Amino acid sequence: MKNTPRTTASERAKLQMLDRSDFEAHQLSCLNSVLQRILSENKFYQTKLRELQLPLSSLKQLAELPLTTKQELVGSESEDDADIPAGYAKNLTFEIDQYCRLHRTSGTKGSPMIVLDTAEDWTWWMEAWQNVLDSADLESTDRVLMAFSFGPFIGFWSAFDAAVERGCLVAPTGAMSTVARLDLIKTFQPTVMFCTPSYALHMAEVAQANQTEIANSSINTIIVAGEPGGSIPTVRSRIESLWKARVVDHAGASEVGPWGFANPGGRGIHINEAQFVPEFLELETGQTLTPNSPESEGVLCELVLTVLGRFGSPVIRYRTGDLVKPSWQTSSAFVMLEGGVLGRTDDMMIIRGVNVFPSAIEHIIRGFPVVDEFRLTAFKKAEMDQIKIEVEGHNLDENSNGDIQKIRSAIEQGLGLRVEVEAVESNSLPRFELKGKRFIDQR
Repeated sequence: MKNTPRTTASERAKLQMLDRSDFEAHQLSCLNSVLQRILSENKFYQTKLRELQLPLSSLKQLAELPLTTKQELVGSESEDDADIPAGYAKNLTFEIDQYCRLHRTSGTKGSPMIVLDTAEDWTWWMEAWQNVLDSADLESTDRVLMAFSFGPFIGFWSAFDAAVERGCLVAPTGAMSTVARLDLIKTFQPTVMFCTPSYALHMAEVAQANQTEIANSSINTIIVAGEPGGSIPTVRSRIESLWKARVVDHAGASEVGPWGFANPGGRGIHINEAQFVPEFLELETGQTLTPNSPESEGVLCELVLTVLGRFGSPVIRYRTGDLVKPSWQTSSAFVMLEGGVLGRTDDMMIIRGVNVFPSAIEHIIRGFPVVDEFRLTAFKKAEMDQIKIEVEGHNLDENSNGDIQKIRSAIEQGLGLRVEVEAVESNSLPRFELKGKRFIDQR
């Protein structure tokens, strides 16, 4: 039997069309409810917000509260907290026995961190996921393939349960090999697949090596996350060309929730402002941008999020570390991030005075179909950031007028930089099922 979300698709769409002042009044009411509730029980925020007077009278007052960082949530081994064991996020509201879901951050940067959710929190996760599924036009009649290994990373489990709640027939693929997953596509005939952009490309590469036709498979939609690729035009175009399926991007984080869903035109990601209050810290000044103003349009910022429905593990003004360019010039009341998540604050490099993001380099490299995989290494030379790019492909031409020179020229033209590009042996670079780790930082 199909389970019905707490709101309908039409109700969710209506929220996006509200007048901005009316919508902010709705957000303020939700925010005051969150603060009132967590400050009565959550020790982490009782300490951080000890001076706060409730209720807030305006959303603008949110910017006066202290920011929350991942370093604070991780804490230190020297901290004496008998209530929260080492390795757990420090923002727990309740005793551990009141939680029913345990997941862990990916540990891409730093040590993995355990995050917990109550049954009520998980209901909120399912509601927040509905905007992602709406953007993909997911129907109860769809068959869904989850191309993940199902470890403790929260994205797999929340996606699975959200699709089940829609009434879809959902197939986990656990520890299956890529070949086995491709074979299951033939027999199961799924219409939708969830995976990372890297893995969609890897599956296509394995399919070609095994003479498996995927362009005419049953899959018509691929929902991706975990990397910027879904909103990088050349990456999205390449996946869509190989699979003959639409790519739908979204974004989320274990410590925050599923906060972003695809713009219908593929321009980027909308923030689900019904469940999250976004703020934008200008990268150069650290100041909070004024929303919906001409001077804030398209400015490079770090995304800050406040969660409006997760009470067991709340975050208020959380610095996500995601680099974005907000735009309010869309048909939706929900702010859009041009190009999705552009990168991470700790991944940005300054090469000879030019700000460079790995996603910008990937956009250029993926424009060359002859490249199967690549790796970007950042290193220091005389206190200056430098980068080296390794590319591999079965038919790469290394001569002076060949593919390598064309890639160098495209990077120089696109970024204004001359960088080292080197061809490496075919199949020598790693492939990825989860988040791609193509950026090696040796600085």
